[in-house]
Amino acid sequence: MFALKGSLELGLFYAIMALGVYLTFRILDFPDLTVDGSFTTGAAIAAVMIAGGSSPLVSTFVAFVGGLAAGALTGLLHTKGKVNALLSGILMMIALYSINLRIMGKANIPLLGVDTLITNLSVLWVMPFAILIVKLALDWFLHTDLGLALRATGDNPRMIRSFGVNTDNTIIVGLSLSNGLVALSGALIAQYSAFAEITMGVGMIVIGLASVIIGEALFGARTVFRATLAVVLGSIVYRLIVALALRVGLEPTDMKLMTALIVIGALTLPMVRKSLRQKAVMRRRALELEAENVVGVRRKGRQEGKR
Repeated sequence: MFALKGSLELGLFYAIMALGVYLTFRILDFPDLTVDGSFTTGAAIAAVMIAGGSSPLVSTFVAFVGGLAAGALTGLLHTKGKVNALLSGILMMIALYSINLRIMGKANIPLLGVDTLITNLSVLWVMPFAILIVKLALDWFLHTDLGLALRATGDNPRMIRSFGVNTDNTIIVGLSLSNGLVALSGALIAQYSAFAEITMGVGMIVIGLASVIIGEALFGARTVFRATLAVVLGSIVYRLIVALALRVGLEPTDMKLMTALIVIGALTLPMVRKSLRQKAVMRRRALELEAENVVGVRRKGRQEGKR
């Protein structure tokens, strides 16, 4: 029961990160690996400020701003520096490792015995409302003029440029907001876990993708409202899968492999289902044509018999 409660709580915290990944992966169609670094950036900023006596709320907000800055730098590197999208994310992720070490001053910052946003808080009661606010705010943003331009940039950048939209700006805004949400998740996870560690962001992009893909596969993504809800639920389902895997005997060191396999399965499953549907349609059409031919032959035979 305790493991189930912990999985639900972690799923809620990671849902914010998954929403950030959804922005770049689905909305912008941008393979942003900055996530692995900006997650730690959020955790590092929050942990250092809280340990230094700052307000947990202010510390969490500054962590969000730090994520915005990291995403903006990736966007500038790609749009103004003309660096490949994938490479710009990788370069920023590498740079953030050293930046995060500078922020923290050491590899690990404990928060035991320090008041945080999570202290004396019933996560399962409060976090669903917090996640709902973030989700609805993101839904609202994606229906504004800027949000619609952001979605159009991911769908058809050439078309939206023909309407006079500066796609460089929309890419920078999208990457900033995405990494801001990722850093916010990192800050909350650090407070929940009572520590920040330099390698805690490793593999976050895969976990985020797993949440997005699992959510879309299980709950659909026909509208923005439904897609963001699916991402949140996908994050919770993913954490429950991890908890179940640990219960049946998998080692914690196998979790990255299991996550990769989940993503591979979730990515290939829709293609397999589509292929099976196409084969079924072709088989049904072949049977219909065969039946039409049989009917035609019988009709022709009857007509010849009458003659």
